[in-house]
Amino acid sequence: MTSALDGAIRDGRHHMQIRVYYEDTDFSGIVYHASYLRFMERGRTNHLRLMGAEQHALYAEAQAETPGFAFVVRSMHIDYLKPARMDDVLDVVTWPLQVKGASITLAQEVRCGEAVLVKAEVRVAFISEGRARPIPKSLRTLMKADLIEG
Repeated sequence: MTSALDGAIRDGRHHMQIRVYYEDTDFSGIVYHASYLRFMERGRTNHLRLMGAEQHALYAEAQAETPGFAFVVRSMHIDYLKPARMDDVLDVVTWPLQVKGASITLAQEVRCGEAVLVKAEVRVAFISEGRARPIPKSLRTLMKADLIEG
């Protein structure tokens, strides 16, 4: 079940709004660098949630094929460009760049209005029983269907 809290997919990109709270900031009143990691994790999670109406069935199929699977962050390149401050409303934007055998690469931006504050490229690995495994066909199909060309 999805809600407005999950954001929306527009033009192949997932958009999710987050308000900055006091707990997200450091002593100077700007967003603490690690808070952006939490914001982007929520964006990736909600992006997966909204990728398709049959997501639960596809995950059940993948679970049968590779029991105990999970997605884990393998690597992340992040650039902090501008600060956000308490009470800012941020737009966390997520879109897929590449789906490979056992990993997915996603681009993410955190924006405030038109300004891009943070840019990241995140590689997420698919694991089962503690080892990297090929992404099951059902999930590959779902993820590739969402790729932006160009």
